[in-house]
Amino acid sequence: MTVEVVDVEACPLPASREWQAIDAEEAVSRLTVTRWRDGQIATVPDAVAEEVPIALVYNGISHVVMLATPADLEDFAYGFSFTEGIITHRSQIYGIDSKALFHANGHLQGIELHIELATEQFAALKAQRRNLTGRTGCGLCGAESLQQVFKQPMSAVGPLVAVSLSAIEAALAGLRLQQPLQQLTGATHASAIADAQGRVLCVREDVGRHNALDKLIGSLLRQQCDFSTFWGQHWVLTTSRASYEMVQKVAMSGGQALIALSAPTALAVNLAQEYGFLLVGFAKTTQCVVYSGALSEQESC
Repeated sequence: MTVEVVDVEACPLPASREWQAIDAEEAVSRLTVTRWRDGQIATVPDAVAEEVPIALVYNGISHVVMLATPADLEDFAYGFSFTEGIITHRSQIYGIDSKALFHANGHLQGIELHIELATEQFAALKAQRRNLTGRTGCGLCGAESLQQVFKQPMSAVGPLVAVSLSAIEAALAGLRLQQPLQQLTGATHASAIADAQGRVLCVREDVGRHNALDKLIGSLLRQQCDFSTFWGQHWVLTTSRASYEMVQKVAMSGGQALIALSAPTALAVNLAQEYGFLLVGFAKTTQCVVYSGALSEQESC
C-alpha cells in the first residue's frame, strides 16, 4: 500500500476577515455571457445572484450551514434563531460577529455568523442534538423526531388581520418595485410585510424562500416590533410557493396570514387550518385561491 504524504504548507487555511454588511442589490457577481436571441449571437454583461454557505455558530459551536444570499445577514441570524425556536426574544442574542472566509485565489468561500447566545438558550440548543447542515429544500433534514418538525406557534392575540383582494393587488404592485436583486438577476425570492391597505412596508430577498422569510422576521425583531399587536394589522406576502415551513415560520412569530404567488402544499393547508390561519395561493391581479380562512371582501377568487 502506498501512503501519500501531503504537504500541509501547500494547503493553506482559508483567509478570514470581518464581513462588511451589504445591501441585497450588492450581492451579485458580474460577468460576460453569450446571449442567443432570434438567431443572433451577442456578448453582453450580466449579473448573477450570489449564493454562499452561511454558517451559524452559537457560542463557538457551529449549528447549521445554509446556502443563502450574503445580504441582510444579521436579520437572517435573528430570524432563523427565532423561527427555529432557539430564541423567543431578541434580547436572548447578545451580539453577532460576521467573518468571511476566502479561498487562496481571493474568492469568497463562505461566511460565519458568530452569535453570542444567552446561557439558558444555548443549553437548550445543545440538548436538541440536531444537525441541520445543508437544509435548502425539504426543511426536515436533521430533525430527530416529529416533535422537532412541528413547533408550537406563538398564540395569536386579537382578531385576524383583514386582508382584501384589493389589498393583495396593491401589495403585488408595490412588491415589484422593491426587489432590486430580482430585477438584476431574476434568481431570487422575496418576502414582504404589507398592511391592511396593501402598502408594502418591508422586503427581504434571498435565493432561498425560507431564508427570505427568516430575514424578514429577523428585521422585525431588530426593529423591536411587538408581535402581540403587530399582526392584527399586517400580513406576509411571498413570491414563492407556500410550504408547510413557510406557514410555520409566520405562525412562530404570531403572524396569521400568508399570501403566496404560487401554490401551497397539502401539509401547509392542513397547518393553516389547524392554526386558524389565512392562507392564499396563486395570488395575481384580480384573482387568487383561498385555501384556509377567508378574505375580508365578498369577491370570489
